[in-house]
Amino acid sequence: MNPIQFLLGIQIKRNKLLSQGGFTLIELLIGMVIAVLVITPLLGFMINILNSDRQEQAKSTSEQEIQTALDYIARDLQQAVYIYDATGIDAIKTQLPSPTATDRVPVLVFWKREFIGQALTAADTNKDDTFVYSLVAYYLIKDTSSTWSQAARIARWQIRDGVLSTDASAVTCNGYSGKYVNSSYCPGSGFAPFNFDGAGTIEQKMNNWTRLSSYTTTTNVNGTPTTTTTNVSYSNDPIVLLDYIDQTTTGAPSATCSTGTKVPPASFVNANNATSNMTSFYACVDRANTTAQVFIRGNALARLQSTNLAYNASKKNYFPSVNMRVQGRGFLFTK
Repeated sequence: MNPIQFLLGIQIKRNKLLSQGGFTLIELLIGMVIAVLVITPLLGFMINILNSDRQEQAKSTSEQEIQTALDYIARDLQQAVYIYDATGIDAIKTQLPSPTATDRVPVLVFWKREFIGQALTAADTNKDDTFVYSLVAYYLIKDTSSTWSQAARIARWQIRDGVLSTDASAVTCNGYSGKYVNSSYCPGSGFAPFNFDGAGTIEQKMNNWTRLSSYTTTTNVNGTPTTTTTNVSYSNDPIVLLDYIDQTTTGAPSATCSTGTKVPPASFVNANNATSNMTSFYACVDRANTTAQVFIRGNALARLQSTNLAYNASKKNYFPSVNMRVQGRGFLFTK
């Protein structure tokens, strides 16, 4: 073998060894550094996009929900025949559910004429529609319940009259003298109709409304009449209409009314009831014209975090607000 062939053989073997050796440690380290420099900004960019999308989604959801809730309240108010102003709510507040509760305040309280479909029977075959009076109250609630957010919420409560009937199959309901279609159409627990008897204005008579707190029944036991008194309590709690309402008590936009009186009234403001200091849900009521302007302010921050939820002017986009002026379609009058 000549020297040239020998050197060529060595070179070929060396090339084979190098081709099977892979990357060196330095090459791997350089590759990792380059990958970090490229991927890190991309990850940060993606995280910012996801956070921005989450924030915008929270804002959008809050805006849609408070608008939907306001539309619902507006439809409810359109059936109103009498809306209590601040003075009126002061007068009947002890007749409403949980009058001593410090975690809630009534914002809208009104009587409405409610449509009840397919309730009346005739000859046990045909059915017809009717109307009954209902008392409705909307509350602003802020408590420590773990079921709901750490912000405030709006809840709705209602009791309505029963559907009277002269049909042979009509039934009696405890506490009431009339007869009703069936037990499903008895008056709500604690319901009492407003009374226009006697002297006084409509306002005075409506402010004197009292609920059914008890009733008496008389039975004949061995020829001896026995009278029993049964206490009546409200059986239905307010149903939450909307969560994530701003719970800020100081520093938020003030509640102002160009017309009407603000509800809740000032008498609810006390050291034990911080909810009454909130301006996120209130109404300006014009009792004489059966009109109310309703204001709602949401809190989208409460959807994103569990602390630092108070209103801040620099983050006002997270606190969308809506308002609407509604007039009831009915009214009450006396001779």
